[in-house]
Amino acid sequence: MTPDPDILPQFYQGVPSKRLFAWVVDTVLVVAICLIIVPFTAFTGLFFFPLLMLVVGFIYRVATLASGSATWGMRLLSVELRQADDHPLEGTTALLHTLGYTISLAMPFLQLISIILMLTSARRQGLTDMILGTVALNRRR
Repeated sequence: MTPDPDILPQFYQGVPSKRLFAWVVDTVLVVAICLIIVPFTAFTGLFFFPLLMLVVGFIYRVATLASGSATWGMRLLSVELRQADDHPLEGTTALLHTLGYTISLAMPFLQLISIILMLTSARRQGLTDMILGTVALNRRR
């Protein structure tokens, strides 16, 4: 079971802001990867750059979440995602979490709900986290 926020609040302190900064880092990394890819598409990738970003970002998130339960931005800021049983994310959960995140980005109303939940819920869970039972925590030392 993930840590109880009433007994161990230190696991949840500052997590929403860390997730925001991790998102910025991850977005910069995805843009950089896409810019590296574009010349290999004979620059036709510029015509479908948003789609390229979507695909590369999806693969990046699934791969990093499945391999270390955190994206590189999250690792930099010492945040990790855990399943309800307090185990790291595995491949299927990483895929589902990324799919939920992508759907939330596509529907701004869902993203707004997710942000409000992260700021107000005891475990600082977004909408996808609540559906999957995952939680973002400050990394254990």
